[in-house]
Amino acid sequence: MAADALTTPPIAQKFLGMFQGFRDAAALSGSPRHHVSFAVSDSEITDYMRYALRATPRPGLESVSVKIFPQNYVSTFAVIDFDALERWTPGTIPAMLRPILRGKQSIWLDYRFVANDSKVSFSVEKAYFDKIPLPGFFVEKMIRIVAARQPEHYDTRKPLPLPFGLRHVWTEGNVVKGNN
Repeated sequence: MAADALTTPPIAQKFLGMFQGFRDAAALSGSPRHHVSFAVSDSEITDYMRYALRATPRPGLESVSVKIFPQNYVSTFAVIDFDALERWTPGTIPAMLRPILRGKQSIWLDYRFVANDSKVSFSVEKAYFDKIPLPGFFVEKMIRIVAARQPEHYDTRKPLPLPFGLRHVWTEGNVVKGNN
């Protein structure tokens, strides 16, 4: 067994193998396309994110846990570095929230996504810090700033390309499914 397999937890091996399967399918040219699909539960996503954020830290994002619901509804609980947000783009945090949104703080963010034809877009449904509702404009700006700081330089103002040649992604129960 390779050394990586010994240090990489089984859930990470599952995701990394799935990613490689999609890369391999995308690399095959010709018709018909090699069909690949996936189904992962919210607990598997949360476990993988725990591993992924340790293996490759993401600017502004300390941790995230995920709950999946029908109709492409996703609920997240994330620890965000609000000091970093304010450093990157001064004035991001509304003045009335600055006394409480500093340092690394947990927020609850629910969103709905639409993913078709190799693109995904999302809309924020609601967000809270503790029991305080966060304004939608602020949450969207916060997401945009954190996304732009990632190595991939995401621009969340427009639909994002799905990775690995995926064409469709949707939710069923507490599971995310997708295919190429």
